[in-house]
Amino acid sequence: MKTNNKLNKTVTVNGMMAVTKSDLEMDYVQFLPDNPSVGQVEAFRGRGVGQLLCNGSFEFIRSKRLRRKPVYQGCYASLSFGADGFDRVTFVVPNALRAKLPTILRKGIYQVINYLVKKGFSK
Repeated sequence: MKTNNKLNKTVTVNGMMAVTKSDLEMDYVQFLPDNPSVGQVEAFRGRGVGQLLCNGSFEFIRSKRLRRKPVYQGCYASLSFGADGFDRVTFVVPNALRAKLPTILRKGIYQVINYLVKKGFSK
């Protein structure tokens, strides 16, 4: 059984929140603290769900990234098995090789298929 060694820290910050709705149906939420101080809240980036509650407080819950590191990495292709139940084949090709893209895709997918066959997946 794994234990979670992460420290959950709660920080209370007083201030004003401004919610602006744009023409593109995008909401912009900005929080302006009363007494700003550097380092009070650690910065983070991530996916998640944020909601403005009816009492005026804002709540944001981060969600984990569902993709994993590639199990196979070729010249231009990579294969990864996601925790969300989807398998991904990703191609990254420089712009200079755009004319050779059909050939690169064909060779790359054959390399991925050969890797899967070697690991025991059927053709």
